[in-house]
Amino acid sequence: MTSHTVSTTTRQGKVIGLHTGQTNVFRAIPYAAPPVGPLRFAPPSPPAAYAELDCTRPGPLAPQLPSRLEDVMGPLNHPQSEDCLHLTVWTPALDKRKRPVVIWLHGGAWQSGGGAPDWYSGEKLAALGDIVVVAPNYRLAALGWLYVPGMPANLGLLDQEAAIQWVAENIESFGGDPSAITLMGQSAGGSCIAGLLSRKPLFSRAILQSASLGRGFRPAHEASLLGQKVLEAAGAQNLEQARALPYHELLQAQRAPAVLEALKNDEIGRALFCPVIDGEVIADSIEEIREGNAGKADVLIGYTRNEMAAFPNVQIDDASQAAGDKVFGAPSRDWAQAACAQGRSAWVYRFDHAPTQRYGACHCIELPFVFGTLDAFGAAPMLVGTTAADAARLTERIQSNWITFIRDGSVDWPQFPQVEILA
Repeated sequence: MTSHTVSTTTRQGKVIGLHTGQTNVFRAIPYAAPPVGPLRFAPPSPPAAYAELDCTRPGPLAPQLPSRLEDVMGPLNHPQSEDCLHLTVWTPALDKRKRPVVIWLHGGAWQSGGGAPDWYSGEKLAALGDIVVVAPNYRLAALGWLYVPGMPANLGLLDQEAAIQWVAENIESFGGDPSAITLMGQSAGGSCIAGLLSRKPLFSRAILQSASLGRGFRPAHEASLLGQKVLEAAGAQNLEQARALPYHELLQAQRAPAVLEALKNDEIGRALFCPVIDGEVIADSIEEIREGNAGKADVLIGYTRNEMAAFPNVQIDDASQAAGDKVFGAPSRDWAQAACAQGRSAWVYRFDHAPTQRYGACHCIELPFVFGTLDAFGAAPMLVGTTAADAARLTERIQSNWITFIRDGSVDWPQFPQVEILA
């Protein structure tokens, strides 16, 4: 079936999308003003009004260096721009049906990734589940997560919050229900959901996939020292000078020897950039957030059997298995336990599909099955050896449960303490 244009109206103006046969897709809708010039290192500002906006083509990703998982997942070759605060919407129909909505927060260690590469196409989920899928970009690396005293912290988290707010205000125009929002995040995106729950969440269901909850958020004094090292490596003495730099100089500063040396002092092994306990945007540690806020959302939460095998120079052995459980496994089970204790429903899974001996069931391997996008992942090394039968079986099992959770708040296995093995 050939595609044709469709349209709907947001609070900012008319948007033109494409009907693709299965769904309607609107790409690169701005949910905030471009964070450039004086708005670099500032919280997101409301988007400008427009008469009509062409949303038929993909937008750029947030500025980033290549992912450290490129050897496992494959490369992500997309244009980049600081004007990246956009989201993509996939919807089965532009009517008043008020479908459940799921908002996807991508992973990438707060340094790489994007909302709507073909890896994360929401088309199949939207069509299969009769749901609306939304995927925002958010600012990455220094542009989104740098912290030095005197500047707002956690800008990337505030971007996510602005995207969720935009969805709440506009999703009825796309056939969605603003009162039925689920947040779904993987890795860094999953950890961010914990931070968002500590604020004023507009969602009451959450899917956390391989969230690195065991590494927690970074204390402000540690983040400040690292932030200063990044600024110095980029050749800036203060934020005003940093605002004037080409963004690629801020990206290259991530690789500076002085920055890498300072990062060695983080005994927990956190990424260079991550959420900061600044006392304003995020006031508590992940453990405190879990004990005080896990009761704000029903959860579907899980991890892969060999999480650490995706990372450079890590083999599958007893040490990496223990590290994976410390960072991903045990904290996920702890979150489920806290949610149950606070009166919420919680389901836990472990993803065990391991087509290669080298990578096993590594970090990120569940993603193609969640979105039904194995074709988009192509010859990703982590997937080599996956048979068509395995792909079909796993995709059906995962998508049916994820969709049931998004629609009805349940899945087809017993609640925690059972850990369902998906293999």
